[in-house]
Amino acid sequence: MSAAHTLRIQRTVQAPAEAVFDAWTSPEVMRRWWQAEQGWETSEAEVDLRVGGAVRVVMRDPEKDAEYGGGGHYLEIERPARLVFTWIWDGETRRTLIEIDFAEHDGATTVRFTHSGLLDEATVRSHERGWGTVLDNLAHALAEGGAAA
Repeated sequence: MSAAHTLRIQRTVQAPAEAVFDAWTSPEVMRRWWQAEQGWETSEAEVDLRVGGAVRVVMRDPEKDAEYGGGGHYLEIERPARLVFTWIWDGETRRTLIEIDFAEHDGATTVRFTHSGLLDEATVRSHERGWGTVLDNLAHALAEGGAAA
């Protein structure tokens, strides 16, 4: 997978690493924040948290009555420091890789999000906005205490 077609985003979340990790692995919590656009909702979230287990998310745009889903399988689970899973969008054939590292310092957690294997730079840019919104939603939900399971 070419480094030229890799998206990297970093955010600091005002919550302990355990809470941030749990927000990425609890279907109930994921439904509260995993949306790529404001005003969207998460209509489906499934997690089988084990190596080889599946993860799936479906986001819904109520204005267009359209759904955008994807999923993959966990390759690494190191609670609360790291998650790695494959990712493929519904209707696509390109399997990509998502790596998320969580580093806690003084009660805040730095989230390092990497999405590699993207088709080209245009795809990287389009994913940058969506994943950036997802991460912003996560930070907001955790800051408000709204991500507790």
